[in-house]
Amino acid sequence: MRILVVLEHDERGLRLASRSALTLAREAAACTDGEIELLVMGHEIDSVAQEARAYAPVQCADSLGLEHCTADRAAAVIVRAARDSGAGLVVGASTSWGKDCVGRAAGLLGGAMAADVSDCEMRDGVLAWRRAMFAGGVGAWIALEGDPLIVTALPSAFDPAEPGRDPGKVTLLQVEEASLPNKIRFESVGTKSGGRPDVTEAAIVISGGRAIRDSADFERLIGGLADRVGAGTGSSRALVDAGITPNELQVGQTGKIVAPDLYLAIGISGAVQHLAGMKNSKVVAAINSDPEAPIFEFSDYGLVGDAYEIVPELIETLGGEL
Repeated sequence: MRILVVLEHDERGLRLASRSALTLAREAAACTDGEIELLVMGHEIDSVAQEARAYAPVQCADSLGLEHCTADRAAAVIVRAARDSGAGLVVGASTSWGKDCVGRAAGLLGGAMAADVSDCEMRDGVLAWRRAMFAGGVGAWIALEGDPLIVTALPSAFDPAEPGRDPGKVTLLQVEEASLPNKIRFESVGTKSGGRPDVTEAAIVISGGRAIRDSADFERLIGGLADRVGAGTGSSRALVDAGITPNELQVGQTGKIVAPDLYLAIGISGAVQHLAGMKNSKVVAAINSDPEAPIFEFSDYGLVGDAYEIVPELIETLGGEL
């Protein structure tokens, strides 16, 4: 089986989530005696292609029309690369971008898709995939019927892949801008608040919940503490629904899935939907005024108290000011 892995990148290089997807692809290749090929797309991305070739052979779609790679254009490139390579399996990362683009490609390819995959193995001669159900309370093994198969890997379930022994070849995938769809128009791209690490890639994530009263307090307390320790910031759905934090910071079943070395939940009760998004964290600590909050049952460390009193003390202890 030929396996095509769709890689994401930014100005710093390959995203960690894509390297986790590559780990899943390697597991699938080991099960099927498959061959892996990578796909990178964008404009003036030679450095990204050179980084990617350390892992496997690369198809590089480099075009001005992919400078701001909208989902419809990315999906079109994925479809072409999959068909050109004869891929029987397409693998992406379960990120916002990955689900959007790979999901669209799955529809165009007419294959069978599974999202948020956390493992794979051969069962009765069929490649089976494990994914969570019911907010992570149940793990189900499923088999896909279709050609090609398309899956997105849950980044928190896999360690990022390491480079292979022998560099692969980079093949240029010719893409004419005029051939790309124009159903989505790029307007602008925002910058991350305070230059903090992405919540899905940060070693430390500090999240705020319902106890945080407004956006200013979120930035002052959660953001202030995060800046002291180089952490990413997250939030519960309650804050997103209240308009206090943007959707991109939401951690949980319907938000981002994270697995940092340390997850600090401040004023978060611990609903099962939120736990589904951070349960693979190596260490969980919680601050909550309610000693009966469910989050404490899931935490390695807990502190009962008012976040508005405790967090400023932490910031001051770490050498910061409010």
